[in-house]
Amino acid sequence: MDIKGSVALVTGANRGIGLALTQALLEHGAAKVYAAVREPETARNPRLVPLRLDVTDDEQVAAAARVADDVSIVINNAGVGGGPPLLEGSLDGARREMEVNYFGTWAVSRAFASVLATQGGGALVNMLSRESWVANKRFPGYAASKSAEWSLTNAFRLVLREQGTLVVGVHVGYVDTDLAAHIDSPKVHATDVAEQTMTGLLNDDPEVLVDETSRRVRAALSGDLDTLYADL
Repeated sequence: MDIKGSVALVTGANRGIGLALTQALLEHGAAKVYAAVREPETARNPRLVPLRLDVTDDEQVAAAARVADDVSIVINNAGVGGGPPLLEGSLDGARREMEVNYFGTWAVSRAFASVLATQGGGALVNMLSRESWVANKRFPGYAASKSAEWSLTNAFRLVLREQGTLVVGVHVGYVDTDLAAHIDSPKVHATDVAEQTMTGLLNDDPEVLVDETSRRVRAALSGDLDTLYADL
């Protein structure tokens, strides 16, 4: 997948991994990058094209696809955490995680599928997680939403390959962003996630395993549960 001269869209682009992705796209020569965010005024880089988008709002998703009808790369990065513990608390936070991380990704991917087809196929990139493959006893709702998003990513890969669209799933453990600020565990930098995502696009890789923990968990999927959940 060529990045130089491309037109890209990144959801959740005003901070963290999303902001790093927009910068990496520009550094790799993208001609235009839409920063799709709920509040366009938060996208302050003059080289970006702010675009209002709440991924849970069907009308905004449809409007974004009409405005950004020239994109050849769509990156679903918008995501939330903060759901309840497994055995207590309201389930509202878990529902929000599913709405944004799973249904939001589904809505955006579906809306832009025909746009990508018009551009010759292009690429659809979903920012996933190590938790796509393993449960997390501290953040069960987030892990469940990412597991669902991984399945969704694979479904889009099967369907969109007929129109020549590269579908990429990016998996990573904890990243040094606001979402993981309260977690006392090793973290990778958002810029590393973004750069490895660019490499994956350039190499037409269907999966990008950013860090060692993601690679270890991915490799353990064919083993027993004790090995899969070792040190988690």
